[in-house]
Amino acid sequence: MTPKRTSLIAALAAAGLLAGLAALAPTAAADPAGPRQACAADAPGTVGGDLGAHDPGLFAPCEDGEPWYVFATGWGPLGQGNITIRTSTDDGATWTYVDTVWDVKPAWLTAAVPGVDNLWAPEIYHDAAEGRYYLYYSASTFGNQRSVIGLATNTTLDPADPAYAWIDEGQVWESSPGDPYNAIDPTILAAEGKHYMAYGSWWQGIYMLELDWPSGKVKPGANPIHVAGRGGAGIEAPALVEHGGYYYLFTSWDTCCAGADSTYNIRVGRSTSPTGPFTDAAGVPLTQGGGTLVLGAHGDYVATGGQSIMNGLMAYHSYHEDGHFDLGVEAIEWSGGWPVLDGS
Repeated sequence: MTPKRTSLIAALAAAGLLAGLAALAPTAAADPAGPRQACAADAPGTVGGDLGAHDPGLFAPCEDGEPWYVFATGWGPLGQGNITIRTSTDDGATWTYVDTVWDVKPAWLTAAVPGVDNLWAPEIYHDAAEGRYYLYYSASTFGNQRSVIGLATNTTLDPADPAYAWIDEGQVWESSPGDPYNAIDPTILAAEGKHYMAYGSWWQGIYMLELDWPSGKVKPGANPIHVAGRGGAGIEAPALVEHGGYYYLFTSWDTCCAGADSTYNIRVGRSTSPTGPFTDAAGVPLTQGGGTLVLGAHGDYVATGGQSIMNGLMAYHSYHEDGHFDLGVEAIEWSGGWPVLDGS
């Protein structure tokens, strides 16, 4: 089985993570429990600063002048591989490395996943009614199916706030060899009064679970729903958003983390139900290998994926033809009910 993140540590170092140290359609209706789209934020255009954010989890607030944040896959020697944090004070145009979520991994993680190094693919979710930020992340080792999705919560994202503290909420979900999925790459959707978590990588693809809220854990008795797959070929990194009466499921296809040899590309399907069935623009079910291309190679970049969506914007990482990767943030445009990205 092709591993999800072959040579990611080398890629992170090459990407300059160490430098961190030395939509034309109407906006979807807001969900008071914490929407992925409460406004249509303006895209920053050209981005600069520390762009070494792999698998970025975007937090782009509606309020002008409020800081933006990107949470990203960690790097072993930095904060023991914990999730990294970057911020922008100019609406996403310039990014600065801040810190890692924790200095030391929670002990239960190293016990649950022997050999775990860096934590992967975070997703940040704000529940305004609860006054809490939910940070989902995954712990695994390359090419292995023994994986867990964990959760941390906070009441603020501002490290200068005296109340700032990431609380370890423990395990949300797990996978073991023999399961049809790999429990990594979580994303959260609030829809129709419920909360859902989609997750998955390779194996049989992407699955979805209903969550108990506000705990943020899996609802007792919930069973995984298969929402996308390619019969064992590369598919991972789900992201979900509602627009124009449809729910859109974005995934990343093919090979990540191989530098200039990466072939990552973003695909999409849609459904009138938050749990599917999802079909692509040609009507092919996502569970049968469907997926309409949204963005892959562009300009000097050979591959794009690891996407996250908030307030009409998509963040992703793109591999440059010289092998390093960069953060990208752009507005999702819509044409005929389908999303359009151009890599700028």
